[in-house]
Amino acid sequence: MKKQPTLLVTGGAGFIGSNFIVNYMKQHPDVHILNIDILTYAGDPSHLSSVDDLERYQFIQGDITNEKLINVIFTEFNIIGVVHFAAESHVDRSIKNATEFVQTNVVGTLTLLQAARQAWEQEGTLQTNRFHHISTDEVYGSIEGDGKFNEESPYDPRNPYSASKAGANMMVQSFGYTYGMNVVISGCSNNYGPRQHEEKLIPTIISNALKGERIPIYGDGRHVRDWLHVEDHCQALEMIFHHAEPMSTYTIGGNNERTNIEVATKICDVLDRERPDLLETYEISTFKDLIMYTIDRQGHDRRYAIDASKLQHELGWEPKITLDQGLEQTVKWYIDKWTAKKV
Repeated sequence: MKKQPTLLVTGGAGFIGSNFIVNYMKQHPDVHILNIDILTYAGDPSHLSSVDDLERYQFIQGDITNEKLINVIFTEFNIIGVVHFAAESHVDRSIKNATEFVQTNVVGTLTLLQAARQAWEQEGTLQTNRFHHISTDEVYGSIEGDGKFNEESPYDPRNPYSASKAGANMMVQSFGYTYGMNVVISGCSNNYGPRQHEEKLIPTIISNALKGERIPIYGDGRHVRDWLHVEDHCQALEMIFHHAEPMSTYTIGGNNERTNIEVATKICDVLDRERPDLLETYEISTFKDLIMYTIDRQGHDRRYAIDASKLQHELGWEPKITLDQGLEQTVKWYIDKWTAKKV
């Protein structure tokens, strides 16, 4: 019996990966997806509750660095493509312990590449099956002035996390050059939206504010990031996976550059409107009263900015969700989650 063609998604219980699976399965009602995720603190299977019962979705809890397991997956399933999200991604954690970032982000990527190459060479599909590696704009380091990163920008990682992702990117490219493997890479700016882990900036601001706790902002709060709603990101990933030329790299940005303190202030404005009752409870006049500047992070990049014109011109993608719209939606989602826990 011929095996069902299956798309392998790694790290699909994480924030971006789970959004990708849910959106992709809606857009492609005949697709079969196998999701492998080790379920660290950042992975949450409940993010996939809407697809859990579908016969065309299957989940394996496992580590992408487990060579034996990965080889079994490529033997037992007809993997016709890989969308590789799985990664350790928190900068502060990488500063405290870089080893696990190199292990997952570099060694794990290599393990997947080797298994895919071996299987696809045997099947004669090395140039048709696609390996899509999901990366980050942090591999380019910090940018000064009014410039923006694009696909031609040189790598200049400034912390162990971004260094490990740059290493993974180069490993993926090497398999394309050396073996003729059909690889593509995309690097995005800061994602945000519902269901993101609370260690990230926007969920931290919302969560702390709802609990009446201090909102920590690194340094002077004027570090600039470009914010990309996760739904816009997922639409871009679908286009790249299906339509990009082999060996292509794309940068994905939301055209939403803001300082961290501007983001915090916007969130507090939404909370002031949505939960004025808590202002009296916490004896504050506005949630902005909870903002507290803290010692800056080591190696903290000053500014990230993305030029996504290649993706817009070649594949017709553009972000649809403004930061104001996205923050309103995101804050309300976390309020509902917080309220449900209190009941």
